[in-house]
Amino acid sequence: MFREVVTSEDALRALVGTPSDLALKKQLSVLDAHCQDFIAHAPFVLVATANAAGQCDVSPKGDAPGFVRVLDERHLAIPDRPGNKRLDGMRNILSNPHVGLIFLIPGRRETLRVNGRACITRDEALLASMETQGKRPLLAIGVEVEEVFLHCAKAFIRSALWQPDRWPPVDRLASAAQIFWDQAKPACTVEELARHIDEGYAKRLY
Repeated sequence: MFREVVTSEDALRALVGTPSDLALKKQLSVLDAHCQDFIAHAPFVLVATANAAGQCDVSPKGDAPGFVRVLDERHLAIPDRPGNKRLDGMRNILSNPHVGLIFLIPGRRETLRVNGRACITRDEALLASMETQGKRPLLAIGVEVEEVFLHCAKAFIRSALWQPDRWPPVDRLASAAQIFWDQAKPACTVEELARHIDEGYAKRLY
């Protein structure tokens, strides 16, 4: 399917070149004040994991800004809110603790990247501090930071992600209910599935 595949870093560097001094020196091993402030303002993070065989998953996590708790310059915690119970990322962490995080702030074109080692924690004091709307998470993902750096805005500029006038039209896309019904063939109608999804969004966020 794919031809002229690049198979070595030497070949890759010959094509792309080397990073600038700034690109190398901006990488930190701890969360400095700027990184902590970025995380405190971020309502959304992407959590990338892989299992022992290298099979990957990326899971979106979102809540009010600051929902990811910075515990100190080397540690942070992500509450696990109710979801589909597949536990893809959680199961990966059990066999391979390495994780990659990308924090996003709406309207801010740069992102914050954090790489580290994760665990699944049931620490009661920590979970209690993450209670929202009277609901305490059952678990949290704890991350020990190894690398952190601010990522430039080029991808967001090219994609115009925060520019509504340049967003592609979505009115012709199938609804989530239609997609799920076509793929999973549940024992209900598309309309019933749509009502179930909407009810979950309205009543089962926490």
